Amino acid sequence: MSGGAKIAIVIGLAVVALGVIFYLGQPHHGSGPGQYKFAVGDPGLGAQAPGIKLASTQGGTFDLSTMKGKTVLLYFQEGLTCQPCWDQLKDVDSHLSEFQTLGVDQIVSVTTDPIDQIKQKTSDMGITSPVLSDPNLVVSQAYSANQYGMMGTSRDGHTFVVVGPDGKISWRADYGGAPDYTMYVPVPNLVADIRAGLNKQSA
Repeated sequence: MSGGAKIAIVIGLAVVALGVIFYLGQPHHGSGPGQYKFAVGDPGLGAQAPGIKLASTQGGTFDLSTMKGKTVLLYFQEGLTCQPCWDQLKDVDSHLSEFQTLGVDQIVSVTTDPIDQIKQKTSDMGITSPVLSDPNLVVSQAYSANQYGMMGTSRDGHTFVVVGPDGKISWRADYGGAPDYTMYVPVPNLVADIRAGLNKQSA
């Protein structure tokens, strides 16, 4: 083999190796369940969902008890200090049909920020799902959603809770806890996790 051919082979292998290193260094998100670790806090599966009566960005007060007979996906998030959390809600908002295929009738987010500031944020981002203001953490503590974040217990983490038509919790995932402190889960992964959890409950 000529010296030129050997050099070409070495260069080719180096290019392949660099390509592999570059690929492995990029974020890759699978669409299956288990791609993002989560805890399951208390109240958990099968428990009666604590009541919710909070000011809503859609005006007036949102009362969870009025949703009896429907399936509600609650999303507790850190709030105005976490842009990825709002990107999460925007993406969920933009893919409502994917959640509807899971039987979800309504998506509701909860933060500890003042209602006026939340209204401005949802308006700026074109978010249509209701966002509730829980400044005293009454609801957040009832769901222990403020136990799974990077801001101590003063704000919520990244918790999703499915409340079934019977008012009981049928799925829950607390993504925001240590050590990963996940504040964004791609919609395909979130949908896959919910589907897997609900299927397991119905099996």
